[in-house]
Amino acid sequence: MGNHINRRELIALLGGTAATWPLAARAQQDGRVRRVGVIGPRPENAGVGAGYPAMLDELRKLGFSEGRNLMVEYRSNEQEPRAVFAEAAALVRSNVDVLVAIGSELPMQAALATNSTIPIVFAAINYDPIERGYVKSLRDPGGNVTGMFLRQPELAEKQVELLTQAFPERTRLAVLWDAFSADQFSSAERRAKWLHLEVLSLKLENPPYDFDAVFRSLAQNSPQMLLVLSSQYFVPPRQRIAELTIQYRLPTMNIFKLYVDAGGLMSYGVDIATPFRRAGYYVGKILRGAKPAELPVEQPTTFELAINLKTAKAIGSSCRWPSCCAPTR
Repeated sequence: MGNHINRRELIALLGGTAATWPLAARAQQDGRVRRVGVIGPRPENAGVGAGYPAMLDELRKLGFSEGRNLMVEYRSNEQEPRAVFAEAAALVRSNVDVLVAIGSELPMQAALATNSTIPIVFAAINYDPIERGYVKSLRDPGGNVTGMFLRQPELAEKQVELLTQAFPERTRLAVLWDAFSADQFSSAERRAKWLHLEVLSLKLENPPYDFDAVFRSLAQNSPQMLLVLSSQYFVPPRQRIAELTIQYRLPTMNIFKLYVDAGGLMSYGVDIATPFRRAGYYVGKILRGAKPAELPVEQPTTFELAINLKTAKAIGSSCRWPSCCAPTR
């Protein structure tokens, strides 16, 4: 793991700040065990799955603890769509009190397809829940669904800007993306063209992906920078991706700090624990009697920039931020 420099920015992504709600001290003790079904990354996933302790911690604050009055069942979204839908149906049949859909749109689709009455809490990472019609608006979700929206498409634009600020002389930007990050790619491409960058698009198909082959293909077009967008299939091989960016001496921007921890150069985005923690908060409120329609959809307001100094030195990058990147050798 390299040394990191972190910078936090407070950004209001929509007019007004995210709604906050006073925390209750304890849940009512009626002896009932509440059941929560989660469709998302596997808890044992050392990357995104590392956010689950934050979710459980938030539930404890609201009086719900596993082994006492709470049972949490996890179902992986890292499967074929038909299997994910089957897992969601199994959770509904087990009479869960709340469903949690984390990550891509697939968990949300599966949760809704088999259920019309159980409250759903989402942590929407790779899709827009308003644009896709899951909620009416941030302030007025309507219906039986609420949660947190990470607005990754807008973050993708910011990531492009940060790359160009760090490497202003470079004009050829490669972008790795797949079906899960299509919305992000559209935003990143639009911003890159506005900044007069040449975009080298590489959409990955048929996971798991062969990143060694991907980087060999990239090298044929001589990119000068790389943006790795968000996909559940990019997280497990993040260390290999980092090794390849160093091998090809390619300055790279990622979406989560966990990529930088694995050896990537830069990341700009939300602390991975944030969407899980807020999901836990919403689940706790609903278990205590709140209706999803009463809980406005949140957006994160705090973001972090992380830079791996060891990787910067390894690729010999010269960037506009002398305190962050190593000088050219």
